[in-house]
Parts: sequence; structure tokens; C-alpha cells
Amino acid sequence: MRSTRLRPSLRSKAPGLAVERELWADGASVVVGVDEVGRGSWAGPLTVAAAVVPTGKRIYKIRDSKMLNEREREGLFERVANWCAAWSVGHASPEECDRLGMSAAQRLAAKRALGGLGVAPDRVLVDGRWDFVDTGNTRTIVGGDATSLTIAAASILAKVTRDRLMRTMAPSFPGFDFDRNKGYPCPRHRAALSAFGPTVIHRTSWSFMDDLPWSGIPRAATGGQKQLFSGAVT
Repeated sequence: MRSTRLRPSLRSKAPGLAVERELWADGASVVVGVDEVGRGSWAGPLTVAAAVVPTGKRIYKIRDSKMLNEREREGLFERVANWCAAWSVGHASPEECDRLGMSAAQRLAAKRALGGLGVAPDRVLVDGRWDFVDTGNTRTIVGGDATSLTIAAASILAKVTRDRLMRTMAPSFPGFDFDRNKGYPCPRHRAALSAFGPTVIHRTSWSFMDDLPWSGIPRAATGGQKQLFSGAVT
């Protein structure tokens, strides 16, 4: 798919390399950006991407994946993947999200993503306040997916990879529209749950299980307590 032209509203919102250049100047040659997607989904995996951007080659049109629509993300994916010096995606399955709890599952997905890079990171940039990588060489950046080019690249790789995975699974679960909602809460998804109950890719420890009128399957417990997420979070 060809790269699409950015909407005018996005042209002034490009992430930069200020933090990366600071770290490169300090001798950190391998700076990795990490971002996750799928934490707020009712179904499907939790996905973490790790990306290493080259020091001497720029790319344009990268934005935080949440700013882009699906067509724009798809149009950028191959360019971002080919531009990165290294990148990898790690998943935590729905079963692992239920069994371990979301925090531990996110750490596991991050560990898998970093392990698949093929290079040892000198520094790791993590979007948000929580260091779910916890390797001792991380820096958290609030709003990092909008300000750090490395994290923004990871956000696109994570989002498109997971979206594609959900689209491939959609035909196996007719009525749930996973190709459209990607497993996130929406009226159609809620109606399908009420009619058919959870599928094998649903996180059955989450609070939506309490609201199913047919109540055929009990809500699972995980990590010592039940998951309380019920809203749409990307």
C-alpha cells in the first residue's frame, strides 16, 4: 500500500529526535523506543513493539499512531519497518493476560519484543509514566509517542501489527466484527457478547463478563484479583 498524504491538521505535529540525540551524544548507540497497544481491548493479544531508528537517515510523516487513521497507518507501515535499523513485536496472549494480570502480561510482551530485536539496547525509551520494561536503562516519557520519533515508530509498528492480526482472526468469529473494532469495546461487540458469549480470544477476567445476561461462563480471576477495565483504551 502506498504511503498516504497526511491531513493538514497533522503536519505541524511531527515527533522529534531531541531525546535520542542527547542519548547518542552520551554514547548510547542503540536507543530503543517501546510502545504498547491492546491494553484496553476485550479480546485479542496485548502487543508491544520495540524500534531502533537509524542515526543518519530521516523519514517523514511518522506520527503517534493514535493521531492517524487506519489507512494512514497502513500506508506508513512498510516505510517505517524498512527504515528502522531493527524492530520487533512481542505479544501476550489473552490467556496470559487473564492468568498473569495485565501488568505482568505487558512486561512479558515487552520482554519478547526486546528479545526479538537482535541487538542489545543501551537505552530504552518508554511511552507514559510506567516503566513496564524495567531493564535498568529506561527513560519514561509522558506523551512520548507524540514527541519521540523512536516511540512513534514503535507505536505504528505495534498498532498495525495487532490490527492485522485481529483482521485475520475475524472470519473465525462471525458477528464480533473484529476486523472493525479490533477487539475493543463498542455497541456491536457488546451485543455479540450478549448473544453468543465470549470467544476463545476474549479476556474472561474482565468486568464485561459480569454484564453478560446469559451468564453461562463465570468471570475468571487473575493475578490475585479480577480485571476492572471496561472502557475503550488504545
